[in-house]
Amino acid sequence: MRVLAVNGGSSSFKCWFHDLGDGPLPVEAPEPLWEAHVEWNGSAAEVRIHSAAGGGTQFDRAAKSLVEPLEGVLASLSKLSAVDVVGHRIVHGGKAYRETTRLTPPVRAAIAKQAEFAPAHNRFELEAVETVDRVLGSAIEQIAVFDTAFHASLEPAAYVYPGPFAWTDQGVRRYGFHGISFQYAARRAAHLLGAPAESLKLLICHLGNGGSLAAVRGGKSVDTTMGFTPLEGLMMGTRSGSIDPGILIYLLRHCGYTADQLDDMLNRRSGLLGISGVSGDMRTVLAARESGDARARLAFDMYTHRLAREAGGMLAVLGGIDALVFTGGIGENSPPLREQLCRRLEFAGVQIDPGQNQRNARDQDIATPDSRVRVLVIHAREEWEIARECHNLLRAR
Repeated sequence: MRVLAVNGGSSSFKCWFHDLGDGPLPVEAPEPLWEAHVEWNGSAAEVRIHSAAGGGTQFDRAAKSLVEPLEGVLASLSKLSAVDVVGHRIVHGGKAYRETTRLTPPVRAAIAKQAEFAPAHNRFELEAVETVDRVLGSAIEQIAVFDTAFHASLEPAAYVYPGPFAWTDQGVRRYGFHGISFQYAARRAAHLLGAPAESLKLLICHLGNGGSLAAVRGGKSVDTTMGFTPLEGLMMGTRSGSIDPGILIYLLRHCGYTADQLDDMLNRRSGLLGISGVSGDMRTVLAARESGDARARLAFDMYTHRLAREAGGMLAVLGGIDALVFTGGIGENSPPLREQLCRRLEFAGVQIDPGQNQRNARDQDIATPDSRVRVLVIHAREEWEIARECHNLLRAR
């Protein structure tokens, strides 16, 4: 089964290709036969292609949209190997689609309807689906793997909002996101700890340009910080995270803001970027902080404060944890951030080894030997999780 996994974000695509066997799949991701990463800054794209046979290439190209370079990436793959199935990360499937499913016309229409609730993702992801149709052919089976699916296990007390109960009937509820990453991290953590997933209580921190936490008990999500949209919860790269909704009412009534202006401000001009004035990239913010920039220092302090506050809530929901897990670009690559959170969670039995923390080791335990809580840094493998879901769906069918 030759599977291509397409992980579409708001400004990038990661493509991962492997020929999978019929039997049970391993927990840890194998090295792909071929992979590509497309980054788009709004006017130009950087494309990096790597194959087991031919090394890699890197080049820039002018682009009118993110999917233009994706066409070239798919064309390159089609010259190397045939593709049996393409799996796509879809951020939001609404209340109708909470498990991996074939991308039939009704499913595509439902994803399009949810674009308003995941504006930075769903539209790009549908464009990727259409690009596969155009380049590889519409006969190739395509499958949607939903970021919200892992959180389908949430109980009503966790997913119902404390507004009018009629909201729930209208689909206004906590969905949660980053589920593909959480699902892989939970299984990989159990593997690293040598314990069955059913026996573990995990606090998983997926921290990248977008970020969220998940409380995972027995391999299932019991709470998470993102909600109806990916805007709720933690402070992020360019997203505000949770704020007092009264602020929005005030801005609408007294400052002349429109809904579209609020959308742009909260999703693209807030978070690390909005506070630091420097960047939404944690690496740039940390560099500015080290050079003495007061606003960059405030941005980092706010980020870690809000992270610790949300982590405390997840701890209470779980009633303690067996392991604290860091994943995602910031979670895997920011020792100062990990050190700050772990220091604030020392009361819960978290102790990290400073030397291990600074090494940025992936898929490693960085806790001290006598720490009551293990601290794992796990490399995000969303593309592998997408491929696994495709394999399992087709194998079952």
